Amino acid sequence: MSGYHTPVMLDESVSALVTNLEGTYADATFGGGGHTAGILSRLHDGGHVIAFDRDMDALENAPDDPRLTLVHNNFRFIENYARLLAAKGTVSSTAVFDGILADLGVSSHQFDTAERGFSFRYEDAPLDMRMDAQAQTTAADIVNTYAQEDLERILRLYGEVDGARKVARLIVAARPLTTTGSLDRAIAQALPASATHKALARIYQALRIEVNQEMRALEKFLDGAARSLKPGGRLVVITYHSLEDRMVKNFIRTGDVDGRGEKDIYGRLETPLEAVNRKPILPREEEIAGNTRARSAKLRIAQRRAEA
Repeated sequence: MSGYHTPVMLDESVSALVTNLEGTYADATFGGGGHTAGILSRLHDGGHVIAFDRDMDALENAPDDPRLTLVHNNFRFIENYARLLAAKGTVSSTAVFDGILADLGVSSHQFDTAERGFSFRYEDAPLDMRMDAQAQTTAADIVNTYAQEDLERILRLYGEVDGARKVARLIVAARPLTTTGSLDRAIAQALPASATHKALARIYQALRIEVNQEMRALEKFLDGAARSLKPGGRLVVITYHSLEDRMVKNFIRTGDVDGRGEKDIYGRLETPLEAVNRKPILPREEEIAGNTRARSAKLRIAQRRAEA
């Protein structure tokens, strides 16, 4: 399990999440199973964890525990699963969970497996980047078929890429591109010599987000998670870049990922959640020293408001 992925802020997230030792919890991003194992270690025999992951590789990390149910699906469908439980009569309401945890980072296994194409560290890896290998669209499809204007848009929006227009133009001019190496060489002249790796990381991030529709999935997940929590239930989310962190912060504050929200007749925001921590919790220095992929992580905690 630890070789697949090292869970980030394990103690902080699980401690914030588990408030009922007999409760039902969701690990919305199972990955290496570290957070799920941490939740199970705290629960009594009557507790249960439902873990979601779209990557079949991740589900192979499942421990043999009768308190665990694995769901091979995108976490955006968490409310659909809650409705399924209600329809089966397993529960009386779609407010199923005492807590929901989501670690939005890409697993170390995905980054470190060359054929998955998530990292520019591998010269001849395929331009794939799919978290679900059964999905149709790959990074190669995007770089080879998107209009230049659309490439520029996703590079700016999802990667905050400096010189996004030039990068997009170079990609279009170099088509077809099939490997990470061919992409890297095509855009080399647009990369700053002093920060080549940082620039590539932003470009790969933007492509990965588009391939996996991560922002749309996160928005749907947040909506569904809020409705699937019991009153008083906790939502714990670990983010890794400013775009997703802004969405989570806005949703907790206003009930809307864009930060607009809806107001009642008295001008008060009608929000399903309330923040438990006003400022995000950051990883400890010793954790970052042992796991550099934790360095950009932010932990936000919210609680479902009591029903009127």
